[in-house]
Amino acid sequence: MENKFIEALKEALEMEDQEINFDDNFRDYDTWDSLSRLSLIAVLDEEFEVQIEDAKFEKLITVKDLYEAVVENK
Repeated sequence: MENKFIEALKEALEMEDQEINFDDNFRDYDTWDSLSRLSLIAVLDEEFEVQIEDAKFEKLITVKDLYEAVVENK
């Protein structure tokens, strides 16, 4: 599931040719903006059938935090 998650994240953030690590702060990526946030939320819903509440989403910092939230809400 980790690989599927990373690929979905790359797609949402339009980072197909870049490496993503679990320790990265996903908000620090050059492609991160309000549209990529919406894209990420849509991809998580579509690929993993997961909805993360806004309040919880705002507390997520790293890619690992985001992944754990997906696993937790699956």
